[in-house]
Amino acid sequence: MSINEEIDENFYKRADEYINLANEHINKTQARPALVNNSLMYASARFSAWIVAASFNNNEDMIADKENAIEFFTNKYKEMLTEHFDNYATHYDEYMGISK
Repeated sequence: MSINEEIDENFYKRADEYINLANEHINKTQARPALVNNSLMYASARFSAWIVAASFNNNEDMIADKENAIEFFTNKYKEMLTEHFDNYATHYDEYMGISK
């Protein structure tokens, strides 16, 4: 994969904007958070597939690299989810608004 894994100065700003958009869908449309999350994951998967396609000159090479691409994105998601899961578990009461 030739995908650049660097974090630029706008990385967290973009992530916060996506989270804010998801929260807007929950608040304005009363969509259940799980449904909004499913849409976010679908969008991310679709965009990731486009990123992979754009990195190749033909579909044969893209298809040949399918397992590498899926492994890359799956591992990256697992790494990020693990980090945030651990953070929420550590700060559960604070983040969930539970007073002691």
